[in-house]
Amino acid sequence: MDPVKLIFSDSPSIRNLLEVYEAPMFHTLQKFQTSVSMMPIRQDKPMAPRQKAKMMTSLCFISLILFVFPSFASPTLLFQGFNWESCNKAGGWYNFLQNSVSDIANAGVTHVWLPPPSQSVAPQGYLPGRLYDIDASKYGSQAELKSLINAFHQKGVKCVADIVINHRTAERKDNRGIYSIFEGGTSDDRLDWGPSFICKDDTDYSDGTGNPDTGLDYKPAPDIDHLNPRVQKELSDWMNWLKTEIGFDGWRFDFVRGYAPSITKIYMDQTSPDFGVGEKWEEFSLGQNEDSHRGALKDWVQAAGGVVKAFDFTTKGVLNAAVQGELFRLKDSNGKPPGMIGLLPQNAVTFIDNHDTGSTQKQWPFPSDKVMQGYAYILTHPGVPSIFYDHFFDFGLKDEITKLVVIRNRNGINTSSSVNILASDSDLYMASIDDKIIMKIGPKMDLGNLVPSNYQLATSGNNYAVWEKK
Repeated sequence: MDPVKLIFSDSPSIRNLLEVYEAPMFHTLQKFQTSVSMMPIRQDKPMAPRQKAKMMTSLCFISLILFVFPSFASPTLLFQGFNWESCNKAGGWYNFLQNSVSDIANAGVTHVWLPPPSQSVAPQGYLPGRLYDIDASKYGSQAELKSLINAFHQKGVKCVADIVINHRTAERKDNRGIYSIFEGGTSDDRLDWGPSFICKDDTDYSDGTGNPDTGLDYKPAPDIDHLNPRVQKELSDWMNWLKTEIGFDGWRFDFVRGYAPSITKIYMDQTSPDFGVGEKWEEFSLGQNEDSHRGALKDWVQAAGGVVKAFDFTTKGVLNAAVQGELFRLKDSNGKPPGMIGLLPQNAVTFIDNHDTGSTQKQWPFPSDKVMQGYAYILTHPGVPSIFYDHFFDFGLKDEITKLVVIRNRNGINTSSSVNILASDSDLYMASIDDKIIMKIGPKMDLGNLVPSNYQLATSGNNYAVWEKK
């Protein structure tokens, strides 16, 4: 929000920020805005020097507050802006998504996650080859991508690139007859690699001269040797080019199990993204390994430097089952949420489905008739929630989801909010968050006295409801 507009208009913008975030710092800011709003601004004569100085002092104060405390002004909310079939959209996905920029921004989204941007053997982008070749993407051209990102930026929404760097497809065969000669997509030799840049234990492709793989093997394509200094430099340069030339602000790291977390730290340190999140998707066994599962997510984040976030697959797994008559699962043995949000919420990105678990792949889909119960949970709980394109638009849930986001922002629910679980039965889960809102999911309607008289209903739907203080 433009600080000049905050001062030189009659809108209650600053007071709205106060209502949304209820931050003590903004109570001081409110006093400044009140004093400034009482100052007469005449259009027919120049402003007196003293009056101008006072106005500029207030402007500088507001600018400083918004700079030093950006989290108050923009609580992070991620939106996945594509699905598995988006690459097949007639006319190009980037052009199509332009029509939805306003709806996404108006829902309170701060970051939109876009698909892998480079040329790829697979149309979805997850088998990339010529990394600098954006024009060959099935989602649209480089110019169309830049136009889309600019449209989001104009609405104050930042853009996150899907970074696929564990593996890479080669352009042609070497003298052994194996595809292991890589082309970067430029006229020079950037990202032009040979078989020595492949992990030595990836024997299907490597010539045996690279370093051992630091993570899991990926069968469909050569595993890149991330211990190679040239690999680190040239991939970092490419990512920084995505920032400076294309306009991206952050990263979603694909298949981070394919290389050591220390490698993710290198790329985070060398590119300084506004937002970073890793996909560490491991096998989940309900009722058997929730603690170790979320513990592994926490360990990965910490080993990767502690700045990058991780998708909370543990919450996804528990919530999938909980909404099907097992809501008692949403409380762990310590009385906390059972996912990563109960362990390291400030680094957890919660979600209901994505292009892999849902969409047309349906590898681990959320129960389709209970999707809003899922959003009622993640949008009222700590962590960084992620909204899936399919749910927001194709399921027709835009208005219901937006209402939950408004309540979240109005009450300042954030990554470190506290959760007091009031009920966790098979048919009812209720929790108080930050002592500001109360939410429930489940079919049970008899809530007893769990909702105090000083709370009022803020929104409700099929087997979910949220109350906030009057």
